[in-house]
Amino acid sequence: MTGYEKIARAALAGVAALLIAMPPSVAQERKQATAQASKRNASETKTHRLILQVNSNEPATMNLALNNATNVAQYYKDLGEPVEIEIVTFGPGLHMLRDDTSPVKARIKAIAASTPAISFKACGNTQENMAKAENKEIALVPEASLVKSGVVRVMELQERGWTYVRP
Repeated sequence: MTGYEKIARAALAGVAALLIAMPPSVAQERKQATAQASKRNASETKTHRLILQVNSNEPATMNLALNNATNVAQYYKDLGEPVEIEIVTFGPGLHMLRDDTSPVKARIKAIAASTPAISFKACGNTQENMAKAENKEIALVPEASLVKSGVVRVMELQERGWTYVRP
């Protein structure tokens, strides 16, 4: 038995002796207080992370993604818990973040101003392909930032433990 194991056994024996010596009500109250403190500490440190994928040029899908994002952000704000939400667009969904074609541009501006937990990512591959096809530069709404690949962004966030939802 190592020195650490001896110390751990002695500590456990000491705690057990204290619990046995305490009246049951006091021991139970301490257990409950410790459990509640552990739950509070876990929720205070955990940041909830959500990816919403938009790959459709349908305004209803775009609005659903925005509704999901704002509802999740408000839910965790009400609980006092941190949350990060990324709306990642690629393929036809890039129209959501295009300055010239977005049917939800005003909502994106309002959400970005009021809810910093929500960010908007645009696929660079899609933007490049659209620029070639349309023979013009494709400008994004100012609230969007560019990632090299929208699909890769979704994959990498999932690999880091983010929750994925496709509205």
